[in-house]
Amino acid sequence: MANFEFKLPDLGEGVMEGELVKWHVKEGDLIKEDQVLAEVMTDKATVTVPSPKAGRVLKTHGKEGDMAKVHQLLVTLEVEGAAPAQAQGHGGPAATAAPAQRAEPLAAKGGNGAIPATKVLATPLTRRMAREHGLNLAEIAGSGSQGRVTKADVMAALEGGKAAANVFAEAPAQARPSAPAPLPLAAGRADERVPLRGLRKKIAEKMVRSKFTMPHFAFVEEVDGTELVALRQRLNAQLKAAGDDAKLTYLPFIVKAVIAALKKFPHLNANFDEAAQELVVRGEYNIGIAAQTPDGLTVAVVRNADRLTLRALAQEIARLGTAARERKLKMEELTGGTFTITSLGQSGGLFATPIINHPEVGILGVHRLRKRPVVKDDEIVVREMMNLSLSCDHRVIDGSVAADFVYEVIKYLEHPDMLFLAMA
Repeated sequence: MANFEFKLPDLGEGVMEGELVKWHVKEGDLIKEDQVLAEVMTDKATVTVPSPKAGRVLKTHGKEGDMAKVHQLLVTLEVEGAAPAQAQGHGGPAATAAPAQRAEPLAAKGGNGAIPATKVLATPLTRRMAREHGLNLAEIAGSGSQGRVTKADVMAALEGGKAAANVFAEAPAQARPSAPAPLPLAAGRADERVPLRGLRKKIAEKMVRSKFTMPHFAFVEEVDGTELVALRQRLNAQLKAAGDDAKLTYLPFIVKAVIAALKKFPHLNANFDEAAQELVVRGEYNIGIAAQTPDGLTVAVVRNADRLTLRALAQEIARLGTAARERKLKMEELTGGTFTITSLGQSGGLFATPIINHPEVGILGVHRLRKRPVVKDDEIVVREMMNLSLSCDHRVIDGSVAADFVYEVIKYLEHPDMLFLAMA
């Protein structure tokens, strides 16, 4: 018998630590190879960490709620025969949490010095980022495992090797604001303390970053969805008559209307590069759909949504929603969004001002569709009405652009037949 030390493997692009959300084993347990050891929450997703070997758990390192750094000792196992003293993962189920690393041939002029000069390790996201900025990965020193070039390395290269400037960097140190240390709250006997952990903690961190970084503003307008309701009913009836079990919700129509509007106002289909202080207008339409899960709100990304039919879009939204609730979303299904839509369905209320999904620059809130009396052609009639609320980053999006964008979306929702022309 021999001891085997298993360290926390890489969790994804640029992810250096994760929170130990749940242990699936305890000391003394006999486990099989690939059995799940623990769930770890990063700022991207919850991932399961499998065991690379069968054996008996001698010791688990860390408590639920602790932060575990990548390559930190996670579990000590007793295994059969001779075994290496330590390991950092073996590419099992946990590897689905991040895009696979690929080898890239290098030009003859050299590599990054950390790995053989025949290849560069990097994820597809890093490669795309380097390509968009005209950088050669072979000329960037990789700080990741085995010399892997990370997103942070690319950002450092863009900054000439310097760290991204702090927003207060040009101000004298004494002039920079500093937050006072928070004082603990007193608790009564009947009070309950609920630790901020897992996805809830990551949501809190991301929301604070978004509100602190971006000056938000919102624009709200109502939509007459009567024609949209009628069209959806007709299309669902046709699908049913054809023996197709697919069912269209309103979201696919809204996504298509948003894409049509984004094509006219491309600066909303963008990310803001804080390091370079540049607006990156995206060439793809990767639409984030906020889904409520037992752990909190998760934004799953429908990639290349402009290329999907209404039916295919409905199926993909449903699939991602199910995967989010079951904690089965892959890393590539949680990243790369260009614009987000959030809808609470029947719980949507009158309107709200959603927080932007950083580093995107806009998010559209879709609220409850209900019958209301309205004035149409000087008569009071009952129509299917709902409100849309758009939040934008005021650094790069002006109020007039936001208003025009919302009215473009409304045009397609109030006259949904036009969507078929926009999709042609």
